[in-house]
Amino acid sequence: MHSNYFYVKRFCDVLFASLGLLVLVPFLLPIIILLKYTSEGEVFYKQERIGTNSKAFYILKFATMLKNSSNIGNKNLTVRNDPRVTPIGRLLRKSKINELPQLWNVLIGDMSFIGPRPLLSKGIGMYTEEARNQILSIRPGITGIGSLIFRDEEQLVTLYNQKGYDTKEYYQLHIFPFKGEVERWYVSRQSFWLDIKILFATFWSIATNKTNFIFNLFPSLPKRPVFLTLNYLSKL
Repeated sequence: MHSNYFYVKRFCDVLFASLGLLVLVPFLLPIIILLKYTSEGEVFYKQERIGTNSKAFYILKFATMLKNSSNIGNKNLTVRNDPRVTPIGRLLRKSKINELPQLWNVLIGDMSFIGPRPLLSKGIGMYTEEARNQILSIRPGITGIGSLIFRDEEQLVTLYNQKGYDTKEYYQLHIFPFKGEVERWYVSRQSFWLDIKILFATFWSIATNKTNFIFNLFPSLPKRPVFLTLNYLSKL
């Protein structure tokens, strides 16, 4: 990969993150006020994630769950219709508006617009060493090929959990091995054109709530295992 790509990508990240924050201020302020005076008064949620070269940073999101939710119920596992998610939080999560504060993470260099999704340390630990080293060699992203493919991750985990199976095992045996494959696919093929396609695919998936088109748009992607389909899980 030519070094100019990384310099220009960083320039674009700073430029569009700055413009995004400025333009979105009138839109973000009502959300901030709404969160401040509803639910438990929490506006932002910070969580430690692992970034470039294994450096930890705090990812920023709008608060969508009850305080101390990581220590109650399913802890760090969020399932569909999770009772810990607030009514406003449910809307923010579905529309992905809760991710907008990450523009700040992009601006200060923790993240990029496009890249592997940053994980908790225990999540990164589920990757093989080879996958971990490759994925952590670049900035994580607000969106990316892994985010697109696993947009239904919450549904998959919820259904697996409802069937009475061990969700931790599901992550270890099925979700993280494939997630590692697709994130490495991106790292090895980075380009401006690929980033543009992923960005537009993200907007399309949010607008249509569909992800099946991803494998047609990127035909060289590793094939999705049957264990990671809602159709298969529903028949267990």
